[in-house]
Amino acid sequence: MKIHLAALCALSLMFPLLASAKSTDRNEPMNIDAGAQTGTLTGDGKTLMTGGVVITQGSLDLRAANAEIQIKGGEAVRAIFTGKQATMRQQMDDGTWMDATADRIDYDITSEIITLTGNYKVTSARGTNAGQRMVYNTRSGEMNSGGDGSRVRTVIQPKNKAPAAGSSK
Repeated sequence: MKIHLAALCALSLMFPLLASAKSTDRNEPMNIDAGAQTGTLTGDGKTLMTGGVVITQGSLDLRAANAEIQIKGGEAVRAIFTGKQATMRQQMDDGTWMDATADRIDYDITSEIITLTGNYKVTSARGTNAGQRMVYNTRSGEMNSGGDGSRVRTVIQPKNKAPAAGSSK
């Protein structure tokens, strides 16, 4: 299968609250399990996966009710994961974990832009970000969320969780 589904691993790079995704994951085999798969993995077209989709690669674990992989010239150019809710979990290089959920995870592999929509939430040791829609450019690190009338909730954990000197409980 010449399709570069390993590019899906780049999903783990989408969140500004994270440390680096576990770099060794990219060298692991990618396993894809689905109830059904139809479409093409060569040329131009798309592959639809239904019936519960599970993608694992090293510590990366991505689960969705359905997935659509768009192919151009035999290469994956876009991956869309849907369900109530699509989930992603991956260990970071620092040993901590990142979890993300959304009704839709849309990764434009060509532009390296990821869009989370529908009650998304990203959680890591460094904090959380949640709302209705977030667009993240993995090249520039720019994140845009909210602005559509919905609220965005961000919690950033302090770097040093030890109590300050002289403080009492």
